[in-house]
Amino acid sequence: MTSIIILAGGKSSRMGRDKLMLELGGETFLGSLARRFSEKYDHVYVSLARPEKYPEITLPRIADIHPGLGPIGGLHAALSVTGGDVFLVAADLPLSTPEAAERVMEFASPELDAVAPTTSDGRYEPLFAWYSRKCLPEVERAIREGRYKMAALLDLLDVRFLRPEELGDAWREGLLSNINRPEEYEKLKKSL
Repeated sequence: MTSIIILAGGKSSRMGRDKLMLELGGETFLGSLARRFSEKYDHVYVSLARPEKYPEITLPRIADIHPGLGPIGGLHAALSVTGGDVFLVAADLPLSTPEAAERVMEFASPELDAVAPTTSDGRYEPLFAWYSRKCLPEVERAIREGRYKMAALLDLLDVRFLRPEELGDAWREGLLSNINRPEEYEKLKKSL
């Protein structure tokens, strides 16, 4: 069983305000992801640096065991607490979908540590990806050694990178677009 983990622990420093509370279609980024993923999956958690944040989100919470490390801290806590495989979805990926997550997870296998999609220009997205429980020792080692970047972690793992066409009809432009700056948010609103 794979648990869905919505990563909601970021600082929003480039946005200048809490980006997870930005709205699209009358819902916040975080609220929309929480609703859409929990409609499709039974085991959905929100991963937070501070567990008291976002009281309006009623999903079970996973607090960072090692606060302040960014996404690798969320992955570590998720693998430790759930005891199984996890699918990470960053809450600042507002156009990500449960259908695309399902397609990514179809490529998961016991031989792999992770499965991550790539964009049309070849960049991979470690924050919309499946991670096997068996990669927890490598996550812990990276944390011990002070290597907190997800890209550095993926260099240590056996990862299957998916091209956009491998996602089939679950792929669309913008699926893996992080919204970090005010101008990105304005552009997103205009595009919709």
